[in-house]
Amino acid sequence: MKPKLVVGNWKMNKSFDDAQDLILAIQESLKDMKLQTEVVLCPPFVYAELITDIAEEEDSQFYAGAQNCSEHASGAYTGEISAEMLASMGIEFCIVGHSERRKYFGETNAIIAQKIKLLLENDIVPIVCCGELLEERKAGKHTQVVQQQIEEALFGLEPKEFERIIIAYEPVWAIGTGETATPAQAQEMHAFIRSLVEQKYGTEMAYNTYILYGGSCNAKNAADLFMQEDVDGGLIGGASLKADDFVAIIQAGENVLKDN
Repeated sequence: MKPKLVVGNWKMNKSFDDAQDLILAIQESLKDMKLQTEVVLCPPFVYAELITDIAEEEDSQFYAGAQNCSEHASGAYTGEISAEMLASMGIEFCIVGHSERRKYFGETNAIIAQKIKLLLENDIVPIVCCGELLEERKAGKHTQVVQQQIEEALFGLEPKEFERIIIAYEPVWAIGTGETATPAQAQEMHAFIRSLVEQKYGTEMAYNTYILYGGSCNAKNAADLFMQEDVDGGLIGGASLKADDFVAIIQAGENVLKDN
């Protein structure tokens, strides 16, 4: 079993002082841990310098990430943030295609594919989200929906490009609702996603590709989720806003590795 990856997605939360306190609290909790689990923190854009300054310290135990980027390289797009800007700030990971971006901002698979290309061109690792709505799962279309999202957003990449991709499966019906896919449901979908990657890019690429679970993963259920063969970690929303909860999820990843 390869090391786990835990990504904190803060969404639109925290004042500057609260963000700094949270980052430092996480840093303090992790500093004496000999982690195998890799950790990424994705605060709002305005805290990019704050997160990168701390992430670049010698004893840091996490990487700096962002929650989104523009599909445009540059230009007259007021309020947008380019992949190049993120790279210039020291951002190493970026979430794209989150269900909230798809729902509230009309992002399509084609737009997400363009963002992925720009991130890769700027040496930023894309964390690409996919997942189905509740009605799509109830209709038995969940695998079809996820397959289309992955094929249209990712399968235009060359193997050398794809090897830098992280996939995050987020059942939309479980985001911020308190509902969570059962470990068996998560494993089933993660195994399906891995099979798609294997068919396209081969067995070695499929094994090496990180597939994270997102959707109300918390300190209580993280261990059960992370024990699943094809669940390589978590994309954590609400539970990443409290240092103790987030560190407990990281510790769950460490414990699963020790037990396996």
